[in-house]
Amino acid sequence: QVQLVESGGGSAQAGEGLTLSCATSGDLFRGNIVAWFRQAPGKEREAIAQHYPQGDITIYDDSVKGRFIFSQDIANNTMYLRMNSLKPQDTAVYTCAAVCRSADSGHCVDYYFRGQGTQVTVSS
Repeated sequence: QVQLVESGGGSAQAGEGLTLSCATSGDLFRGNIVAWFRQAPGKEREAIAQHYPQGDITIYDDSVKGRFIFSQDIANNTMYLRMNSLKPQDTAVYTCAAVCRSADSGHCVDYYFRGQGTQVTVSS
């Protein structure tokens, strides 16, 4: 059974940084579209970083562009999200996802596999 397990969440002060990790047991990330999502209380889940292996491109949501950095270690089946200059509005449950299930206009809109999530809380 495929599992994605996030770690690295926690509490931070505004302006600080955290690094999230997403690990899987198999060779799931190689050649597949992967992503980080977040869901804040009372809001819909949003994709904040989507990585397309074709062209090695990562698309960031405007809310995190320039502050968050996606990376992955394919050999160790792990991907990361480095979050810098955190803001209180970054408070959310962060989840990772892998293997695109459906796309719209060239962008992945649904994934086969998702993790359970890790909480990030940023205080001012």
